[in-house]
Amino acid sequence: MSTVTDMLTTYPADLGGVDRAKLAACIEACRDCAQACTACADACLSEDDVAALRKCVRTNLDCADVCATTGAVLSRHTEYDAALTRAVLEACVVACRSCGDECARHADAMDHCRVCAEACRRCEEACRELIAAL
Repeated sequence: MSTVTDMLTTYPADLGGVDRAKLAACIEACRDCAQACTACADACLSEDDVAALRKCVRTNLDCADVCATTGAVLSRHTEYDAALTRAVLEACVVACRSCGDECARHADAMDHCRVCAEACRRCEEACRELIAAL
């Protein structure tokens, strides 16, 4: 059992019918994606042609921030605001799609971009599944 699942299990109040498994999967995907995007941006900065990777670095950093924020918002349940949660999840879908597409353009030449693109796709899907479950 993960820490995320442990925390959701120990939450003393009702989660308003939100599927705990999907919520946990989404929080974990956001955390993993934020880490992958941060590491990918750093790896891009170590490549020989950094100028060609500026957009990739930018989308990595934007996506990392959005994913970290989404994971944090999803981890708070007291006085839950469904409209805000949905908006944050939708923003995360957009950020992950953008970053995943950008990293996929470099994935054949750079394994860190391939790994990052995969993390973005998983996070995008987890967010979509949670949106559908809300």
